[in-house]
Amino acid sequence: MRRVNFDLDVLRSFALGVELGSFAKAADRLGRSTSAVSAQLKKLEEQAGTALLRRQGRGMVLTEPGETMLAYARRLLELNDEAAAALQGGALEGWIRLGLQEDFGEALLPDVLGRFARAHPKVRIEARIARNAELLDRVAGGRLDLALAWDAGAPTLTPHAERLGEIPMRWIGPAQGELDWSPEGDEPLPLVSLDAPCLMRTAATTALDRAGIAWRIAFTSASLAGIWAAVAAGLGVALRTGVGLPPSVRALAPGESGLPRMPLLGLHLHRAEAEPAPAIARLEAILRQRLEGLSAFA
Repeated sequence: MRRVNFDLDVLRSFALGVELGSFAKAADRLGRSTSAVSAQLKKLEEQAGTALLRRQGRGMVLTEPGETMLAYARRLLELNDEAAAALQGGALEGWIRLGLQEDFGEALLPDVLGRFARAHPKVRIEARIARNAELLDRVAGGRLDLALAWDAGAPTLTPHAERLGEIPMRWIGPAQGELDWSPEGDEPLPLVSLDAPCLMRTAATTALDRAGIAWRIAFTSASLAGIWAAVAAGLGVALRTGVGLPPSVRALAPGESGLPRMPLLGLHLHRAEAEPAPAIARLEAILRQRLEGLSAFA
C-alpha cells in the first residue's frame, strides 16, 4: 500500500476554513487566493481518496470522512506547532500569570499547561482559578497577564479584552434518570448554584421569573465540585454551560422538562497589556487552539 504524506500547509488551510466557516475567509487569513485554497482542498481529497466536503445550500459542510480528517489535521498541526515552538522558542523565559473560570480548569488547564511546559521549560506559569469578578479585577490591577472570563453584560474593567466566541448556557441535571420536577406541579423548581453573587445564578432566576416558573435555592456551593455533587444527587438543577461537565451530570436538551431556553454566553480573553511579552503571546496562542477544539462552542 502506497504511503500518503499529507501536506501540513494543505491541512492548515482545510482546518482554518472549517473553523472560520468559509474557505474564502481562510484564503484571506493565509494570504492566498481562493483558487489556490480550492486547489489545496482538491489535492487533499485526492490524497484521502474520498470526498471531505459536500455542498449544502451556498456553503460546504464536512462529510463523515471529513470529520475524521479534521480531527487528525488538528492533532498534526498542534504537534507541528509545538515542535516549531520548542526548537525556535526554547529560550523563552519569564513568568506568566493566567486566570481561568473553574469551568475550564479540567477541560483546558492540563493540556494547555502541558503543551506549553514541554515547549518552554524555562517559563514559570502561575494559574489561578477564580470567579468572573475576581479575574477581571486582577487583570485590571496588573495581577494577571491573561484571563478567560464570561461576558457579564457590563462594560469590562480590563484594558484589553477580546471576544473569543459564544457558548450556550444549559440547564444541568443528573446523568441518570428523569428530572424529578414538572412545571405542571405545585413544587417550585429546586436550583443548585454557586454562592451569590453569581452570573449564571442571576441568569437562571431571571429566565425563570420571565417564564413564570416558581423556583427555590435548594443548594449553594463555593465550588463547581459541590454543584456537580448536588445535581448528581438529585437535589436540583443548575445553570452552566456544556464545558467541563463530569459524567455524573448531563446538559438537558433545549426545552426539556419545560425549562426556558437559554441564550448564548460570550467568552472573553482579557490581557493586561496590548502587546504581551513573547512568552505570554505563545501561551495565548496555545489557549486559543485548545478552545477551538471545544465542542461546547456555538
